[in-house]
Amino acid sequence: MANQNAKGLERLINACFFSFAGFKATWTHEEAFRQEVLLFVIATPLAIWLGETAIEKLLLIGSIVLVMLVELLNSAVETVVDRVGLERHELSGRAKDIGSAAVMLSMAWAAVTWTLIILI
Repeated sequence: MANQNAKGLERLINACFFSFAGFKATWTHEEAFRQEVLLFVIATPLAIWLGETAIEKLLLIGSIVLVMLVELLNSAVETVVDRVGLERHELSGRAKDIGSAAVMLSMAWAAVTWTLIILI
């Protein structure tokens, strides 16, 4: 549990540890996140090579970062839903489906970004 009384630098250091724990948990429990990190590792050098301007490079890399960011949020939603209960419930399914749709939309955005920058 977070120290609610922490201020300043101590709060920032605590936040870094909690964030690292979040990355570790997502890496351990979410195969999709591991695949997206692999995509990032492959795509980043490719983006640096293919992008002609700093903006193009930033858009190519940023679109993949966006996918990972949305996956982190989706994994958080799924974890909370599973924590509340493992029985099937319409609202639980809807929450997970909405999170999945957000990930798919971010992937579509990345695909469009890469396609337009590479082809135009």
